[in-house]
Amino acid sequence: MGNDPKFLRCAIYTRKSTEHGLEQEFNSLDAQREACEAYITSQAFQGWKTLPQLYNDPAFSGGNLDRPALKKLLADIEAGKVDVIVVYKIDRLTRSLADFAKLVEAFDAKSVSFVAVTQQFNTTTSMGRLTLNVLLSFAQFERELSAERVRDKVAASRRKGKWTGGTVPLGYGTKDKKLVIDKSEAETVRTIFKLYLALGSFSRLVAELDRRKIVTKRRNVKVAKYRGGIPFTYGPLAHFLKNRIYIGETHYGGKWFKGEHNPILDRPTFERVQELLKSNTVRRKVTCSESGALLQGKLFDDKGNRMGPSFSSKNGVRYRFYVSTALRGRRHQAGSVTRISAPEIEGLIETALSENLQLPRDKLLEQAETITVSNSRIRLVLNPSKGKRRSIDIPWNPKPKGSTEVNTPPAAKIDEKLVKSIIRAHAWLEDLSSGRQASIEALAAATDLHPKVIRQGLRLAFLSPDLTRAALDGEATTELKQIPKCLPLSWREQHQSIG
Repeated sequence: MGNDPKFLRCAIYTRKSTEHGLEQEFNSLDAQREACEAYITSQAFQGWKTLPQLYNDPAFSGGNLDRPALKKLLADIEAGKVDVIVVYKIDRLTRSLADFAKLVEAFDAKSVSFVAVTQQFNTTTSMGRLTLNVLLSFAQFERELSAERVRDKVAASRRKGKWTGGTVPLGYGTKDKKLVIDKSEAETVRTIFKLYLALGSFSRLVAELDRRKIVTKRRNVKVAKYRGGIPFTYGPLAHFLKNRIYIGETHYGGKWFKGEHNPILDRPTFERVQELLKSNTVRRKVTCSESGALLQGKLFDDKGNRMGPSFSSKNGVRYRFYVSTALRGRRHQAGSVTRISAPEIEGLIETALSENLQLPRDKLLEQAETITVSNSRIRLVLNPSKGKRRSIDIPWNPKPKGSTEVNTPPAAKIDEKLVKSIIRAHAWLEDLSSGRQASIEALAAATDLHPKVIRQGLRLAFLSPDLTRAALDGEATTELKQIPKCLPLSWREQHQSIG
């Protein structure tokens, strides 16, 4: 049929930027396709015929080409299965002039025409291509101009000290688009600053905040992870203590300006906190640089807490250790091993690497990406070689401090829900990559699930091999609900966020 001049195979492409309204029985994608089908029917005298394949991209931006249905369409064009592409409007295909130029080049290479049914454009003619380029140039100019106007307005407002939106900090609320002091929360803010000055360290401060049940700001939002009301950790606490909004200033472009809102803290108290933060930071840097810790930044306990360098001195002898950061105010979240001799683990890692890699001794530790310590083994994940990662398990059974008994690892308990979800994700990925299902939407229809459920479930197919193996072996330290919906692709970042 591809060589028969009587027929032109027409592929209809539809796109919607958001998920709003997709649950309706007749949504925007259906309306676009119906209009395109009607247009193709009107051109039946020229031999136009609609292809049954659906090329739908729900909830995808037109600002880039990273869309599954569009990729499938381009693959079918390359395979010679399409003669005409029909869209409702040009911006359904792309909103970028640069991307449009690439698409037109791909269409021309296969002699494929492009038609927008509501705008009567056809790229088979030079005039049609010129008109489309002019139209997209003005559309792109308008978007960039609008973005500049918004940025300029926000900048001008912030420089005048106005609140222009964003995350409302603890101690404040909003009224008539302005920050106003929340009296009960403001007292909490003053308490935290005073406690830091009195205690002098984050570890003591975190422990005291936990004891007093002081948590982050509670927010009335639909998304659970943004509701707050959770215990303070080091990162958010450092940001909190440095936030100059509490002395009546607003921030924009790396600078602070006098704000319209009232301050919660007096400036002398705030400045004393900044001096203490600075001195503690310098002290920590000196301690780390003098520690000689070869595995710094690579070592974790089996609950994902980083293990940092530490030392103690006895009778003039200095002993080096790696200690779980969870001990600093989060002891209940620490893994099965909280402290390990630095020379011991460094020696074990070097020996394991030298047995597996043919490299000079001074280059061996560079090959370690992450090292996870548990009470039964040390798992060493190597940096990727030729796109592949491998891991080495080192048997290890430490003795508890002050005891000669050997720790017995707990019996493996497989999280069936997590394992089932991982297996299902790999099956879905195989269906999509093999072409058995043309798109996430087609897969969702076949499994009677919403496309959003498919997208979220697919993230488990990209778990690092050692995290996947830990789940299958019943050694996972994280439940399914604790795995982020926006899962990092970097395996190192996965270890840091999941454990």
